[in-house]
Amino acid sequence: MRAPVLASSAVTAAVLMGAGCASGSMPSPQAALTDAAPQVSVTRQGDHLSVDYRFGRDAVVWAFMDSALEADTRQPWRPRQWTVQTPGVVMERRGHYDIIRSTDGGPVPREVRFRVKPQAVDLEAEYPTLLFSNGAVALPTRQLDVFALPSAEAAQDVPDDLNRVRLDGGPSRVTWRDDSGPVLFNGHRRDDLTTTDERSYVLLGDATVTPGQGLSTVIDPNLPPWIGQEIRDFAPHVGQFYRDRLGAPGSGGDTPIVMVAWNGPTEQMTSMGGSVLPGLIVMAFEGRGVMTPQPEILERSRWFIGHEGAHFWLGQTVRYQFADEAWITEGGADLMAVRALKSLDANYDARAELQSEVDDCTDLAKRPVAQAGARGEHRAYYACGAVFALAAEGAQRQRTGGDWFDFLKPLLRQPDGVLSREEWLSALTRVSRDPSLRGDVERLLDQGAADPSAVIARLFQRTGVAFRMVGGRVVLS
Repeated sequence: MRAPVLASSAVTAAVLMGAGCASGSMPSPQAALTDAAPQVSVTRQGDHLSVDYRFGRDAVVWAFMDSALEADTRQPWRPRQWTVQTPGVVMERRGHYDIIRSTDGGPVPREVRFRVKPQAVDLEAEYPTLLFSNGAVALPTRQLDVFALPSAEAAQDVPDDLNRVRLDGGPSRVTWRDDSGPVLFNGHRRDDLTTTDERSYVLLGDATVTPGQGLSTVIDPNLPPWIGQEIRDFAPHVGQFYRDRLGAPGSGGDTPIVMVAWNGPTEQMTSMGGSVLPGLIVMAFEGRGVMTPQPEILERSRWFIGHEGAHFWLGQTVRYQFADEAWITEGGADLMAVRALKSLDANYDARAELQSEVDDCTDLAKRPVAQAGARGEHRAYYACGAVFALAAEGAQRQRTGGDWFDFLKPLLRQPDGVLSREEWLSALTRVSRDPSLRGDVERLLDQGAADPSAVIARLFQRTGVAFRMVGGRVVLS
């Protein structure tokens, strides 16, 4: 769900996430909803935010559901940006989560205030804060959710995948304010906004919504103009391609919005990142290298739009069930983007992109792909997921002459909106009529392989994906 990030000088793509994986593709934890959900007030006051929690009951510890690590440092982001202002309360890291507790070991006070100095940092498997060059800030709506724990020690035992546990907590009821005027939500300005379980962004500060054909934009006023023009010109064509092949996305709703932030012309840097939520793609650019059009930046920005736009179907029309199944949506969206970009640009080098997927999967699948997120190796979900999707496409071609979209389209019709690993693998067996394919995919998911190239070669050989072996390397042809 997260975008490729263009590294400095070399302009190479290193996928950091990933939800929807932060994408709308990320499912919600199994939270116990209660009438005592925290009431939260977020107020923008100049260059900082005041965040006030009012808890409806006592708890010894409150833990933040969104406790992702910074992608670059693998350090928690919240303690670097949030300062506790309520006496007798501390914030600290326990296990996978940021928590607050009382210094005396008793219940956390019913009212707790934080002063927040927002920063734009890339996060692992979560939605980041967006900073605009004019001082505006956009925050994910679910960044304020918490759950209760009986002790700080108990936080050590909570797994990083909350989708597998039942929590004593749920969505917070958040009121959003800006001292300078109305806030922006879903493309509309509002004087009074309260959110609960919505997954989107709220923008605090000055920004202009520009309606477009099938796509509205909220673009940083200082963003290099060529990028904004490229987004307005290219994104609708990608969306139309997906609609032609898969039908309208199941999320429906208002016209999709692209929100783009500009973090400035930092020297020796060329960076692009972002994610997708229902009806919303967010992007952030930074670096001197972004100031003028360059082929590498143009290609990666188109790739980003292709991948994140794919999540309106594979990620929102259907989502994965557990975090270790992110390969379903991330790898699948990668192959969707490759096929869309090649259709729209005959000069696009689809083989080179897919070869990168094969090479990266070969490197990362020596250990179980399903557990890659816990290792910080989120790239495995994209690369190996794309390899599995290539094999499924090959099987579909052998069976019906179709392609990846023909394999995928029936899987988007899940009554519960969840495309599980079992359903995906069963479809592979059904189309290929070869149950051994499933066994090799499961081996890479659950065990890894000493020689992933050999496993990938077997998958491709049996599904008709053209390749040759060169020095033990699977080379697409």
